[in-house]
Amino acid sequence: MPDSIHACAVSLPTWDSVIGYEEGRDRVMKKLEAGYPRFFLHPLVKRLFAKATEEIAETGKRAIVFPHKRAAQGAQRYVERKLAVATRIASYDDGMQALIVPETAIGLAMEYWRFTGEIISSRQAEDHLNEREPEGGSTVILKQQLSEYSGAALDDHFIYESGMAGIYAAYRAVMNLFPSKKTLQLEFPYVDALKVQERFGNGVVFLYDADGEDLDAAVRRIQEGEFAAVFCEVPSNPLLRTVNLPRIAEACRQGGVPLVVDDTVATSINLEVLPYADLVTTSLTKWISGAGDVMAGMVTLNENSPWAKEFRSFLSEDSNGGSRLYTGDCRVLISNMKSFRHRVERSNENGNLVADYLHEHPAVGRVWYPKYNTPHEYRLIRRENGGYGGLVSFTLKQPRKMPKVYDALELCKGPSLGTEFTLATPYTMLAHYFELDWAEACGVSPNLLRLSVGIEEGEVIIGALARALDLA
Repeated sequence: MPDSIHACAVSLPTWDSVIGYEEGRDRVMKKLEAGYPRFFLHPLVKRLFAKATEEIAETGKRAIVFPHKRAAQGAQRYVERKLAVATRIASYDDGMQALIVPETAIGLAMEYWRFTGEIISSRQAEDHLNEREPEGGSTVILKQQLSEYSGAALDDHFIYESGMAGIYAAYRAVMNLFPSKKTLQLEFPYVDALKVQERFGNGVVFLYDADGEDLDAAVRRIQEGEFAAVFCEVPSNPLLRTVNLPRIAEACRQGGVPLVVDDTVATSINLEVLPYADLVTTSLTKWISGAGDVMAGMVTLNENSPWAKEFRSFLSEDSNGGSRLYTGDCRVLISNMKSFRHRVERSNENGNLVADYLHEHPAVGRVWYPKYNTPHEYRLIRRENGGYGGLVSFTLKQPRKMPKVYDALELCKGPSLGTEFTLATPYTMLAHYFELDWAEACGVSPNLLRLSVGIEEGEVIIGALARALDLA
């Protein structure tokens, strides 16, 4: 089966289809053949679940297959803590583990699947269903490639089955050190990066606009050692804001607080964040892969961290010695990564072109791009030859016209980012549909459109935007 069968992306071509997807309307859901794997089960994974249910589940119960025992146990604890139901874990083939739950608990078990990213890949499901040995990839080769960009030693890269699994691992690593404290989230992050901190520990203090007096107050609390860890994205998604990372890192050192930084949006080609962070999380699904056909994540350890020994021990055990990525997915990621630098450099050029165009367009209300918002903070960690990345967000002066503009936009549409092709996403509608008022109160408009700018000819992208914006 070709690798295109394992694509992560879903096309939602109209604003109405976005709403239909979020509300689960039949006319939309019946047309979807695949979707983002943490939110929408791939057909091959569905078949695996059905096969496991038939083989090992009792009548009236369902089997949800996880890639390893730790994930199944975590899902079991998550379900049983929230519902008074009986569940059990059963060993399955190839090291996989199945959580057997009543029908009433399926939703909760799938919440764990989504939030933690500890999922079965479609390739692993396919190989199991076809009873075939996978065509594997070398973890050593993958880490060698990653090390060229991160600057960390090979053994300080810990590879996971998804970007969220990497974030969840970093979260558990810091909570293992400071189990009684809350975490601090600086700037508005990707939705599930915040959900993990809300649902799996002691709670999170959320500073969605890390600037001015509010940031000063947060720095003092960090210096006093109040938090289990500080989490941030540089730049953030979708508002492309960057915290003053050197300042936050210094406060963390003074307070004895680990700093966890996600560099997915701009990548290590553009930014150098490892010297400031204790742990760096990266979604390898995005720019590093670029094809939208494989899920993977990474936690990179700063060898100079005060907790390097403890983190290395925790992550090594947690990642089964350094990698939990399915070997078939490792093979595809190694191949995709060969064009990583070219992809990012082209996206830098096109992203800058698109951001400038939108910034000057009379119908555009606001543009978010590292060059325009928090530019000083971004440049503090920007590499000498680094760019501003390929992610651009914007709103219109007349926000209610965004659905018409989106519908008319002749670009690929759907969730995710970092693909070689430009991808338009009505971000807030997809990520926060059931909490739109809350997101707007945090500065994220319901009518915000996020562009992941690809490597096409820049004028092709500008032309598509120009035609759509004629309706604004």
